[in-house]
Amino acid sequence: MVGSSKKIGGLAARRRRNTWIVLGTASTLFVAAAAVVLAVAKPWTPEFRHGGLTVPPPPTTVRAYPQVVPAPQTQAAPTPAGIVAALAPVVGNPDLGSFAGEVTDAATGTVLWSGDSGHPMIPASTAKVLTAAAALLAVPPDHRLGTRVVVGSAPNEAVLVGGGDPTLTAEPDGKGYYTHAPRLSDLVAQIRAAGRNIDTVVVDNSAYAGPTLAPGWDPADIGEGSIAPMDPVMLDGGRLKPLIEYSPRTETPALDTGRRLATELGLDPGRVRAGKAAPGATQLAAVESATLRDRLQDMMIHSDDVLAEAIGREIAMVGGVEASFDGAVSALQSALGRAGLEQTGLRLKDTSGLSTENLIPPRLLDRVLAIAAKPHTAAVSPGGVTTDSDRVGAAFAPLLDTLPVAGGTGSLTDRYTVKNRQGAGWVRAKTGTLSVSSALAGYVLDTDGRVLTFALMSNDRPPEVSRPALDAIAGALRNCGCS
Repeated sequence: MVGSSKKIGGLAARRRRNTWIVLGTASTLFVAAAAVVLAVAKPWTPEFRHGGLTVPPPPTTVRAYPQVVPAPQTQAAPTPAGIVAALAPVVGNPDLGSFAGEVTDAATGTVLWSGDSGHPMIPASTAKVLTAAAALLAVPPDHRLGTRVVVGSAPNEAVLVGGGDPTLTAEPDGKGYYTHAPRLSDLVAQIRAAGRNIDTVVVDNSAYAGPTLAPGWDPADIGEGSIAPMDPVMLDGGRLKPLIEYSPRTETPALDTGRRLATELGLDPGRVRAGKAAPGATQLAAVESATLRDRLQDMMIHSDDVLAEAIGREIAMVGGVEASFDGAVSALQSALGRAGLEQTGLRLKDTSGLSTENLIPPRLLDRVLAIAAKPHTAAVSPGGVTTDSDRVGAAFAPLLDTLPVAGGTGSLTDRYTVKNRQGAGWVRAKTGTLSVSSALAGYVLDTDGRVLTFALMSNDRPPEVSRPALDAIAGALRNCGCS
């Protein structure tokens, strides 16, 4: 057995030696082959730097062809006679009830058709066109509203100070109803980081003055989800179901926000009360709203009444006017007046259009939209000073991008999808709907390639009857080759 072991060991040793001989021979062959490859391929040359592949020359430049381009200004101008002919089959529809309207060629500012356009009409939410226009004139587009928490005047008190922002959210993921909304959780984190003992939350509503409901509002609209009493701090516009557009609203939005803050801090929500912060109180926490630009988009696309009223008060606060219904209306009208807009027949009780006591002539709405849509080829006059028309036109221009698209977005999503489909994707307009009023104000590209602005207002007919009739008028403008 011993001899056998030695024999086996000897065989293994020979195998190992043979292996080294084979490996040595292979290494020699590999080195030789590599030398040949290096001599032939020359890896230091450009052709070998990318794995032996030749890098092709860059491709020729491909020219982009934009699909969304400005409306050409060389197309034949529409004529009043052409517009009258196009609208004749639709403007006499009895479903329009009491009707008034106006159509303008945006390129020239020429009024092409007018049907009692100076007559004041109940505007419903088309009043938001004026609110947006005044905000664009009076408030910087990046303006934000703050919500603060400060030290209270009594021990262990914190004061939630509303700054006019109704978009604060308590949603767990921070994604509330409004775009880029500030988060209650950030206030909570900052308060905790401050390390103060708190057992009571006071809610300060003093940023706003006057009544919380406007004349002409129906209190039933709170439960039906159109509005909340106007407090300077709310969660998701006072919605009880934060992500649902027409969720029922709370009747105490600011106090509810204070109670939610207390709950998130682990406090008894029963220890929340109304009060006022002391001047110069130490700040514990603060958050800011989205920019005015983002909030205007939300207001117009979704026709959000709470946001419109808050923006109206924001215009007032920036202008040093009392933040109330009267103050907001006064500030709005002052801004439009400074822009040179004729306001004969204008009467407003709010800045959302929810009041049935509001009156606006279609001429004013159409004028604002025509100024926004008119091409401005120069930002300054030849003397180098911005002219009033350029300044106002530049201010109003972003308004066009906030308007819903027919059959596509916001309050026009479900319109122009079955009837009047010729306007789908082409009509962009602010809607207005109350039980006594329907309205549509916006612009459309006609088949000649010209931009037409319009304001169409119907009163005294139920919306399910009047809205299709208004859509038919805007659709006729889209189909119009009115030169």
